[in-house]
This record gives sequence, structure tokens and C-alpha cells, in this order.
Amino acid sequence: METALKRLLKTKTVLLFIGLTTVSILILWIRIQLVENETIAYQIMQEQGRFGLFSFLNSLKFLSIPFGYAFKLSLIAFILWTGAFLYGYKISFEQMWKIAILGEFVFLLAEFAKIIWLLAIPHDITIWDIKAFYPLSLMSLFDINVIPENWVYPLQSINLFEPLSWLVLVYGIHCTANKKLDYAYAIVFTTYVPVFLIWLGYYAIVYK
Repeated sequence: METALKRLLKTKTVLLFIGLTTVSILILWIRIQLVENETIAYQIMQEQGRFGLFSFLNSLKFLSIPFGYAFKLSLIAFILWTGAFLYGYKISFEQMWKIAILGEFVFLLAEFAKIIWLLAIPHDITIWDIKAFYPLSLMSLFDINVIPENWVYPLQSINLFEPLSWLVLVYGIHCTANKKLDYAYAIVFTTYVPVFLIWLGYYAIVYK
């Protein structure tokens, strides 16, 4: 894992970002074509002549991907950069941005798994099925019809892919700073992880 990360960390940040956004856009396109376009809601909109609106909304999804990533990655990088500074690590903000990009690639696996699962469902899926399901998450343990909507996102976010992304962040910091692995764990688990959990709690409380 360290060897692969070291090679990726030598890649230019802009190329990693382009790769992340490109693959994400491709996954979204596949999901729309194979899953969302097969829902009853899509068929009804098509029959009612509202397909143009549906296409417009999908176009907005594609356009929002790079901007959404830019904001999210900047936030993660800032939290980690602040933590590294407090621990005496000399890692630039750009390097942290690159590490955050690598951590985000983990969630593309989750999106692929989501498409496969949705295609395997024996019954007709709904837009709510697509919105609510997240593979290997706590959300999978609950009935989506009875869970309050403000709990859907937090339950989705607590999944097995999240800790994997934390490990990528840990080893990314470790490989970049060339210091003890324990310090890299400390940076991630005393800065990013608590902020992430606090955000989920805040979302569940204030979302209406």
C-alpha cells in the first residue's frame, strides 16, 4: 500500500483531480443510463413530456461534480493541514490536497457497488431507493420507509468505505512526511475524524 501511495503522490495534483472528477462523472453517467432511466418516475416524466427537465437536472449534476469536489477536498485538506501543523509536520496545503484526493478515490468503489446492487434488485426501483441506499452502511440495516429523512445521510456516511479512506489519509501523510506512522494516525484521528462525526451529529439535529 505504501509503495502504491508513494507513486501516486508523485503525480501532479491537477492530474489526480482530473482523474477523480472524470471517473466520478463516468460513474454518474452509467448510473443514470442503467438505473435512473429505468425507474417508474423517469418513464412517467417521459410520457408527460417533461424529459427535458430531467435532462437539465442531470446536466447540473455533471457540472456540479468538480465544484463539489473542490470544496470538499479543500475543507479536508485544511483540517489535515492544521492538524499536521499542530503536530509539527511540515506538509504543504497542496500536498494535503493531493492526499485528500487519494482518500476520495475510495468512495468511487462504493458508487460502483451501489450501481451493481441496484441492478440486482428483483423489483422495480424508485428514486428513493437510489437516494437512500449506500453499500455497507448503517442505512442498510434500517427500513428506508420509517427512518426520518434527517437520519438518512448520517446513516449512509457511517460505512465500511469511510475507515478505508481514513487509512489512505493516514498512509498518505506518513509517506509524505516520512515520519512515524503513529503520528499520522494521531493527525487523522484527532482532527479529521472528530470533525466528521461532529458534522454528522449536527446534520442529524438541524436538518429539516
